[in-house]
Amino acid sequence: MKQFTLTAAAAEIVEVGRRLLLNGMIAGHDGNISIRLNENEILVTPAGRSKGELTAADLLLVDMQGHMLPNVAAPGLKPTSELPMHLQIYQHNPEIQAVVHAHSPFATAFAAAGRTLQGSCLPEVTECLGEIPLLPFAKPGTEQLGAAVGEAARNYRGALLEAHGSVAWGVNLRQAFYRMEELELACKIEFLASFLVKGQ
Repeated sequence: MKQFTLTAAAAEIVEVGRRLLLNGMIAGHDGNISIRLNENEILVTPAGRSKGELTAADLLLVDMQGHMLPNVAAPGLKPTSELPMHLQIYQHNPEIQAVVHAHSPFATAFAAAGRTLQGSCLPEVTECLGEIPLLPFAKPGTEQLGAAVGEAARNYRGALLEAHGSVAWGVNLRQAFYRMEELELACKIEFLASFLVKGQ
């Protein structure tokens, strides 16, 4: 397992949070991001903060059981309520070292409508994503949701969460973020293509 320094990981999370907001993939306190630093430490975004306005001091260090570890985070902050999902992803697939969860409009629309992603007309998108499953609804922040997503992490590169949003993972945060971008693009393309086909 590649090990990431706390400083470098924090800078990456801050940058990806900013890009998620600028790209319209999150709003308000939406979304969460994490990086697995080593065998037992995860750097994760806090609850109740805009992921587009984070600083390194806002990020929290937890262990693989979800317990808070000492770091320089601002007092009073708590990890994202979706921490169980992040932990299960890492536990089910040790190759994964970064996770991004967002409520991007097109991917979330597919998830809210209970629609699977049938594929994209862009081969680059298909190559990047592979098959993306639609996971049955489970209440956000629960162990039930975490377990379902963790199982998906064994075989897939991301997932749509019914009536919730989307999540993607990778061997580093850049890969996880790119997969989230590609997932949103694939959903947007399929949505727009369906209207063009109907209009013929």
